[in-house]
Amino acid sequence: MYLHIVMLEFTSSADPTFFQTVTDYAERVRNECADLRLYHFGTNEAARAQGYTHAVVSAFKDSAAHGAYQVSPVHVDMKAYMNRYIQRLVVFDGSAPLQPM
Repeated sequence: MYLHIVMLEFTSSADPTFFQTVTDYAERVRNECADLRLYHFGTNEAARAQGYTHAVVSAFKDSAAHGAYQVSPVHVDMKAYMNRYIQRLVVFDGSAPLQPM
């Protein structure tokens, strides 16, 4: 499994319409990207968030699936839309073994 996590801090111009549009993009990603195991855009509830109010948390079958997502039309469009609202972001990309629970 390959993880892709993006922590985000938005500008003050990010309004309810912005957040609904990003939620709609996330739904499109779930429907259009192959080998996706998890894709979630949500509010960061951590007390230690350091201003990162939201995150995209995603898991892919492997790094190749993540690579395909990076260049997919829906992801390219989503990033272009969000870019003007992003004040800061930090990204984690990496492999994680599947472990039985």
